[in-house]
This record gives sequence, C-alpha cells and structure tokens, in this order.
Amino acid sequence: MKQLIVLSAVLPLMLVFLLPFTLDQRNAYNISQFQEIVYTAREEARQEGCFTREIESRLKRRVAEAFRISEEEIELEATRTVQYRVQSGEGFDPNGRQRGMIHYKVTVPIQRLMAGHRLFGIKESDNKGKYTVEGYAASERLP
Repeated sequence: MKQLIVLSAVLPLMLVFLLPFTLDQRNAYNISQFQEIVYTAREEARQEGCFTREIESRLKRRVAEAFRISEEEIELEATRTVQYRVQSGEGFDPNGRQRGMIHYKVTVPIQRLMAGHRLFGIKESDNKGKYTVEGYAASERLP
C-alpha cells in the first residue's frame, strides 16, 4: 500500500519531465518540415524569378497540412515582381536595392511551446509563439 501511495505521488511529477521532451521533439520535427517546405518554394521562386501565386498557394497548402492549421494563419511576405539574374556590373538599382534578389519571409504559429504549462502557472495565451524563416535568394531567371 505504501508503494502505491508513493507511486501515485511520484508518477505525475515524472510525467512533467517526460512530456516537455516529447512536445519539444514534435515541435522540432514540425519546424524542420517547415524549413524544408520553404526551401523548396524558394528554389522554385529562384527559377521563376519571384514568388508566383502558384508557388505561394502550394507553399501555404503544404505548411497548413504539416502543421494542421488553416492557410489564413500563415503569414507570407515575398517578392512578387520578376527579378532577373544580374550580369556583372549591374548590382544595384537607383534606390540602392540589390538587383536580382528575391526576398521571402514566412511565419507560422506554434500552438504549444511547453507541456504542463498550467502546472508552472503559465497562461494558455503565453504558451504560443511564432516561427519565422526569412532570407534572400538570387534569381536564376535570365532576361
């Protein structure tokens, strides 16, 4: 009987240490999938010279499926005007921006950052976050 009482007191405390590890592994897997999807879209955009509507919709659809969220929750900022591959000596435009570069910024919400947050007094609204992948890629499209 004594062992049962000790087990019933210790088991919840042991789960508190096991659950965060499991959730962290799941979040890490989702983030690696997200990075792979964005990388694939970036490579497609390099070939096209910009992020086309097809590339954007495919990117949002794949991320929504991976994270089990709606496409409206995904934030996407990207170069939508065609950029051409820069020939030597044509590096910057009159505004000082670098030519031939495609910018992208994709943000996705992460619903749960920590397991057992209530046990530690963390509110549900504070247990959420966003993960962003942002960068530039050189266009491969020729004029």
